[in-house]
Amino acid sequence: MIDFTIQNQKLNQIPELLRRDGIDMWLTLGAETSMKPEPALDFILGLEMTWLSAFILTAKNERIAIVGRFDAENVRRMGGFNEVIPYDEDFFPPLQQVLKRLNPASIALNYSENDVSADGLSHGTWLKLKKGLVGTPYVERLVSSEDVVRSLRGQKTLAEVERIRSAARTTEEIVDEIGRGIKIGMNEEELYAMVQGLMAKRGVTPSWDPCPNISVGPISVAGHTLPDARCKVEAGMLVHMDLGVRQNEYVSDMQRVWYVLRPGENKVPAEVQKAFEDVRGAIMAAADVLKPGVEGWKVDQAARDYIVAAGRAEFQHATGHSLGRAVHDGGNLLGPRWARYGQSPYHQVEAGNVFTLELGVPVPGFGFVGLEEDVLVLEDGLEWLSHPQEQIFLIKG
Repeated sequence: MIDFTIQNQKLNQIPELLRRDGIDMWLTLGAETSMKPEPALDFILGLEMTWLSAFILTAKNERIAIVGRFDAENVRRMGGFNEVIPYDEDFFPPLQQVLKRLNPASIALNYSENDVSADGLSHGTWLKLKKGLVGTPYVERLVSSEDVVRSLRGQKTLAEVERIRSAARTTEEIVDEIGRGIKIGMNEEELYAMVQGLMAKRGVTPSWDPCPNISVGPISVAGHTLPDARCKVEAGMLVHMDLGVRQNEYVSDMQRVWYVLRPGENKVPAEVQKAFEDVRGAIMAAADVLKPGVEGWKVDQAARDYIVAAGRAEFQHATGHSLGRAVHDGGNLLGPRWARYGQSPYHQVEAGNVFTLELGVPVPGFGFVGLEEDVLVLEDGLEWLSHPQEQIFLIKG
């Protein structure tokens, strides 16, 4: 049986969010959703639709679905909507009837210039909606649902947090096995296959594709790169991985780093240790600032100031992103005030948000030191959903 626990919990959050933003109605539209996914449907429905469908949620907690006749029974069984209206020939007459009955002063639609998770309405469906509402007053009452979607995705329920926490635990189990599996002479492609196998053994899939991202030694390109067979594990090198798993529809996202000891070594070289301490210190500086009410860019700035004060170059990405059903889950961003991020860094952090905290630095001659942790924002602090890496993992050469 399909479990709709999370969808029903999320539906309960919506009236308060609409009232907060002064929105009477949130209207989500979807058709052939296996081909053109509408991200919001994962949270309010948990089913795929075939014909053009409308899911109407209001500040007064009215929950109405207008769907094709052959989708109607599944929506009823889902249990989240107290009125399910099937149609056959034309979608717009029942939609107009509902709008006339409720007469909302504002109707929020899923479009956004800043947040892809709130931008599920296709341009063609937008044009179709405007044409279908010609002659009514409602076409002039359409607004963006961006703020509603951001908080709905961002304010994780207890069930959502437990799924992310479980994914993080599984990832850490895999990290332990990776450390035992790294051998001199293995190349990045072999390491990639090993990690994929460890995931498959546990019945989980990677958080993104391609995952993991692996960097071995000084010539490897760190980032969202494919594995390179030319980069092989040797003594005196760093091995860095960015990895996560999708488990029970929710994901983790972590970065971990190992050092391969040279003969006679029993600890990492000083310059490598300093890089690790700088990266970890920057992440902890961001964590110290991360709390409800702070704008995301201020969290990023704390990490950025720390790493620059340590004498290192400013990193060219955000310090953290939302984590949930997707590895980059939209909504709030812990990033700098750069044009490419739009308004996302200016939103305030909310209790229940789950973020990554991440950054890394190159160490000439050795490779890349990068760390990434998963954290839950509480009303009065943080919960580390991953166990922060406190020292570089050592591999005997």
